[in-house]
Amino acid sequence: MILLDILNDVVLDILKLLPFLFLTYLFMEYLENKTSETYNTKIQKAGKYGPLIGGVLGIIPQCGFSASITNLYASGITTIGTLLAVYLSTSDEMIPILISNSVPLIQIVKILLIKLVIGISFGFLIDFLFKKKLYTKTLESEDNICEQEHCNCKKNGILKASLIHTLNITIYIFIFTFIINLLITLIGENTIENFIQNNLFLGPLVCSLIGLIPNCAASVIITNLYTTNIINFASLIAGLLTGSGIGLMILFKINKKNIKENILITLMLYTIGVFSGCILQLIGIH
Repeated sequence: MILLDILNDVVLDILKLLPFLFLTYLFMEYLENKTSETYNTKIQKAGKYGPLIGGVLGIIPQCGFSASITNLYASGITTIGTLLAVYLSTSDEMIPILISNSVPLIQIVKILLIKLVIGISFGFLIDFLFKKKLYTKTLESEDNICEQEHCNCKKNGILKASLIHTLNITIYIFIFTFIINLLITLIGENTIENFIQNNLFLGPLVCSLIGLIPNCAASVIITNLYTTNIINFASLIAGLLTGSGIGLMILFKINKKNIKENILITLMLYTIGVFSGCILQLIGIH
C-alpha cells in the first residue's frame, strides 16, 4: 500500500512537470541550434581570457559545450583553466528541473551567477598555477560523440530533439523521485534533516562526489534532493559545480595518453566543489 501511494504521488508530480520540461527543452534546443556554431570560434579566439569566455558560455543552456571544450583542450587549443571554468559553470539538467519545480527565477539566477563567478575565478587561478603544454592529437568528431550519447542533436529537428530529451529526463526524474520519496517514507523526513544539520560538511562532500558521475543523472539527483529539501543550498552548489555532464567521460576517452592529467583535473574539480560548498555553508548563503 505504501509503495502504491508513493508511486501515485510520483506519477502525479511527473505529469505536472511534463509541460514545463518540454517547453524548457524546446527553448534550449532552439537556443543551441542558433548559437552552437559560434561556441568553438569564440573559445578558440579567447586567448588568455579563456576562463572568462568559457565560464560565460558554460552557463548558456545547451548539452554539447562540455564535450566541445574537452575536445579543444585535448587538442591543445584551450588551457586547463578554461576547461575547468566551463565544467564548473555548466548547468546541465539543472535549469529545466528547477523551472518545472517552480523555483523562483531570482534563485535560479543566483545559482547561475555563483557557478559563473566560481568557474571564472578558479579558471584564472588554475591557469596561473598550471601552464598547459600544447600537443596535437587525432580527435573523434562531435557528431560521433552525439551518436554515442544517442542524442543525434544535429540530425533531429528541435521538436523531436526536445521530445527525446524530455522523455529521457522524465525517466531519470521518475526513478530518482521514487527512490527519494521511498527513503523519506522509510527513514523519516525529520531524521534526515537532523542528520544533515548535525553533519554540516557531509553534504558538500557527498554531493560533489555525485556530481562527478559523467551523465545527466548527476544533476537530476542533486537538483531533486534540493527541491525536496533533503540537501541545502551549499550542497546543491557543490554538486552542480562538479557536474560537467559527459565532459569527464570524453576527457578520459580522447585524452588516454594523459591519464595522470585527467585524474588531476578530476581531483581539482572535486576539491573546488567541496571547498566552495563548505565556504557557502560557513557563510550561510541559501
